[in-house]
Amino acid sequence: MMKANSIAVLADSCNDIPQELLDKYHIYTLPLMINYKNASYRDRVDITPEQVYERFQEEIPKTSLPLPETIADTFAKIKADGFDQVIVSAISSGLSGTCQAIRLLAEDIQDMQIVVIDTLNIAIASGFVALYAAEQIEAGLPFDEVVSKTQAAVKKSTILFGVGTLEYLMKGGRIGKVSGILGSALNIKPIISCNEEGIYDTVAKVRGRKQSIQKLIDMTREKLGQHKNYYLSICHGDAYEEMLVMKEQLKDLVTGAKIYAEGQISPVLGVHTGPGLLGVGIMVLED
Repeated sequence: MMKANSIAVLADSCNDIPQELLDKYHIYTLPLMINYKNASYRDRVDITPEQVYERFQEEIPKTSLPLPETIADTFAKIKADGFDQVIVSAISSGLSGTCQAIRLLAEDIQDMQIVVIDTLNIAIASGFVALYAAEQIEAGLPFDEVVSKTQAAVKKSTILFGVGTLEYLMKGGRIGKVSGILGSALNIKPIISCNEEGIYDTVAKVRGRKQSIQKLIDMTREKLGQHKNYYLSICHGDAYEEMLVMKEQLKDLVTGAKIYAEGQISPVLGVHTGPGLLGVGIMVLED
């Protein structure tokens, strides 16, 4: 365990940080909830993404915030582990009440310094904010400096994703500004990102799945340009084979990434996006 009075990082489960990176950087996690008619599960703790996709035929569950007692218990555990300063990376307040729920609870904790950062993002684009904070802590920076640098890094993180169908975003009420393209069926596949308010917006429109994948690849290259210092992630929702195709196409960028992550998105994210998601997370840092 790290020394007393050092800084802990906490990320909610929709930061979507792979387990090996959570372990490597000692990042604590807070699970959101997945609720079926007859049972509730903690995101990635009691239920896997695969189980959620398998059950879609019978029931599409609802999702909810981390339970208040879970938030309180998590801070108590962090305190017991010897930390009195915490940086929390929370998914966009424009997509979830998670950020607000953690903030409200943190206000009542007197003996810890807790800063909750609204990443205005989702999935690994939020996770990169947590990982960035962890890297600053490892570099030995003081708390205030870690906080200010991490807050500045929020706007350097981007998510780009395409979905198999928009119906899950619509059902979950998370469609944001993407709804403008619903009228134009014709197999239009939007590439979706989070805008400055942290809500979903269309950043490109293409026709068909193949073009959608190619557009994600092109936009990733465009975004990274000549940068040498960046984090990169390629993720999927029940679309593993296609994710591997994308990874192969982006092999040089994968190799060059300071932090690279890949894998299946969390169950909660899967509920809202449905099977067939392919996404890329990018954080561009100073070279």
